[in-house]
Amino acid sequence: MVKQKTVSERKLLGIAGLAWMFDAMDVGMLSFIIAALKIDWDLTAQQMGWIGSINSIGMAVGALVFGLFADRIGRKKVLIITLLLFSIGSGLSALTTSLGIFLVLRFLIGMGLGGELPVASTLVSESVPADRRGKIVVLLESFWAWGWLIAAVISYFVIPEFGWQIALLISAIPALYAIYLRVHLPDSPRFTSGEKQKKPTVLESIRTLWSKEYKRQTAMLWILWFCVVFSYYGMFLWLPSVVIGKGYSMVQSFQYVLIMTLAQLPGYYTASYFIEKIGRKFVLVVYLAGTAVSAYFFGTSESLTMLLAAGAFLSFFNLGAWGALYAYSPEQYPTAVRGTGAGMAASVGRIGGVLGPLLVPYLSSQGASMQVIFTVFCISILIGAASVLFLGKETKNKELME
Repeated sequence: MVKQKTVSERKLLGIAGLAWMFDAMDVGMLSFIIAALKIDWDLTAQQMGWIGSINSIGMAVGALVFGLFADRIGRKKVLIITLLLFSIGSGLSALTTSLGIFLVLRFLIGMGLGGELPVASTLVSESVPADRRGKIVVLLESFWAWGWLIAAVISYFVIPEFGWQIALLISAIPALYAIYLRVHLPDSPRFTSGEKQKKPTVLESIRTLWSKEYKRQTAMLWILWFCVVFSYYGMFLWLPSVVIGKGYSMVQSFQYVLIMTLAQLPGYYTASYFIEKIGRKFVLVVYLAGTAVSAYFFGTSESLTMLLAAGAFLSFFNLGAWGALYAYSPEQYPTAVRGTGAGMAASVGRIGGVLGPLLVPYLSSQGASMQVIFTVFCISILIGAASVLFLGKETKNKELME
């Protein structure tokens, strides 16, 4: 019998989290790059919206395809493939001079990113004890905030002085180091212990998700993911541009978004505490409700103080909810379809990520104010919270299903 290779929780969190951080750097930087490309390439609002949306189309495809692969070839192999796809695409996109090629590369980067996130949270979920699982997965998600912070710092200091191309290269190079670390990361013990068992076909896996036993949690997750991703990408990819639209310069907008981003960290850390003390449903419902209220006030803010305060609360509550979402999703299914279940929910969510960034320029062109636009996101988030409240089951301290 071959002894299963193990790794400490701290090392697992560090290796998985480092790659997560570089992914966040790319997404975070994209919001700043969109604002810079508007000036460099003289983009229309619709073209700017498509940059964010094509990224989400790639994420939808990646989450679906690599979620299915994760249940067949293993979590570790998928994580290496997705990070490689992301790194190469990100590096090449720094060399593009046309919007068309940039969009193709953003699709490939999105595929890597979309596949990476649900599979990484699945691997970590399957590798830690039940009483710490939620906390560890939320702490994994907290690396996203560090990535956004680094992206905001790089964007503030690098883009105005050296251009967006240098910023993209800076984000791509360290991700290659994360690939090296991942090669030495053991696969999920739950996957490897069942490796010799017959794998369900793609059709069988999807049927299982919608079987009598799991259809309630599948419906809940798909609604939740769609609403959260729709509002997140609709709001956060446009943050620098919204701030510029309120009369501030590009450099000022980068500075203000950096301040707002700092609030993501306490959002994650408080969520990681409450998720084991009170439960997953509490964190999701309360933090999503907080996000909805913050989104409304951000859209209606007229003074700089209100803009920064609402933006900070938006970051705090929204990213805390994201941490709970990634902890909660893999807990809904047994090992054989866990990657598929989490991946398909994320993939449905990414459809919302396509629509969210496109909604902003469309409604703006129809004469809608930021107050109206952010009210739409506010309602979307409340629908997501309601799906957890009425359809969700508490999974705190429960062992994962085999």
